[in-house]
Amino acid sequence: MHIHILGICGTFMGGIAAIARESGYKVTGCDSNVYPPMSTQLESQGIELIEGYAPEQTKLTPDIYVVGNVVTRGNPLMEEILNQHLPYISGPQWLSEHILKDKWVLAVAGTHGKTTTSSMLAWILEYAGLGPGFLIGGMPENFGISARLGNINASNSSQSEASPFFVIEADEYDTAFFDKRSKFVHYQPRTAILNNLEYDHADIFPDLAAIERQFHHLVRIIPNNGLIVSNDSEASLKRVLEQGCWTPVEAFGTKAGWHTVIANNQTEIYLRDTHQGTLQWDLLGEHNRMNALAALSAARHAGVPIKAGISALTQFKNVKRRMEIRGIVNNITVYDDFAHHPTSIDTTLQGLRNKVGDAKIIAVLEPRSNTMKMGVWKDKLSASLAIADQVFCYADQVNWGAQAALQTLGNKVAFFNDLTQLIKTISTTAQPGNQVLIMSNGGFGNIHEKLLIELEKK
Repeated sequence: MHIHILGICGTFMGGIAAIARESGYKVTGCDSNVYPPMSTQLESQGIELIEGYAPEQTKLTPDIYVVGNVVTRGNPLMEEILNQHLPYISGPQWLSEHILKDKWVLAVAGTHGKTTTSSMLAWILEYAGLGPGFLIGGMPENFGISARLGNINASNSSQSEASPFFVIEADEYDTAFFDKRSKFVHYQPRTAILNNLEYDHADIFPDLAAIERQFHHLVRIIPNNGLIVSNDSEASLKRVLEQGCWTPVEAFGTKAGWHTVIANNQTEIYLRDTHQGTLQWDLLGEHNRMNALAALSAARHAGVPIKAGISALTQFKNVKRRMEIRGIVNNITVYDDFAHHPTSIDTTLQGLRNKVGDAKIIAVLEPRSNTMKMGVWKDKLSASLAIADQVFCYADQVNWGAQAALQTLGNKVAFFNDLTQLIKTISTTAQPGNQVLIMSNGGFGNIHEKLLIELEKK
């Protein structure tokens, strides 16, 4: 069977492409602005990529077109597909019908931490020998790939069999232009993590209540022999569950469920009153401890003993673009982080401050997400950046008055519309011992590599 994927270079659709190829499908795809790392990852798997959405691609005559949510009406290829009455399907629905239908799906939902928690959970299952499949919106460093079908090596044999377990990052964003339900309702999980829930995606949701309703739709389809792992410190998630819940719930972030105690600079794991073990790792921040608790609970539901889960997390290597050190030049450390919401910006900066103490932190922010560009978070952005000693804001796509929004930061903030000038300013400002934290949910013009080159020149 031949599938042609529209919008193939997005992390989710690229993951579908890799899994389909591994499953024996012929896979081709197209996108605009085809670029690494996804383009090189797909090409290495023998997947043909086409630049752009020319209507002539219908001459490939695939059995079905798999349509990403980046595709809108007016897209020339999509219009030709519609005009010819050719078969098409959304990415989440194709995944559900062709890959997930016979799997024990473990879905990780929430505003923040989906990628990290999914990666932790997949690694715990891998460590336990369960060989899970997964589709994650980032690159877990323990695996080096963002998606795979998954298999288990049969005992006393070189043969392998498909794993029944599949971990998926469950996004609440809409499915496609022709299916406005959240992606995660297609996955029909048996185990679901509800990590947290704040307002986001202002381009499609009018308010927090609308997102809570989508989470309720997810809760409605989880079986009563499944498990919901829910953050008990989130009032929004409590409201979701109060709308109706037919599945056992295991709480974390509360002494009535999973929680941590910091003792002698070590993280002690507790399930209610019972000590489960000591987590020794290098990850920063309370948010990552919460992610770990959620992953341990979900893995236990899949049959992994708690102590084995804790042992697995001691070897967890995190995810690319989550406080990833991109380089150190002249004792200036350059980090890359995906933070694009005031809560995640504040949490990331808090974690870095706890790590580096009084060292100077230079925060470099590109407000790039749709919600950011719409100015929804402009009144909270200043407070989220307050911990930084200096802030550089790249505001070329911002039209809501970044200078006014960040004026409470005083003279420690500067604004740029020219990337080259921003890089030069950072390189001349940064001194040995400084920590440069670059935050964006996009490529940011490859600023990290360009900055490291500029620092080398110094």
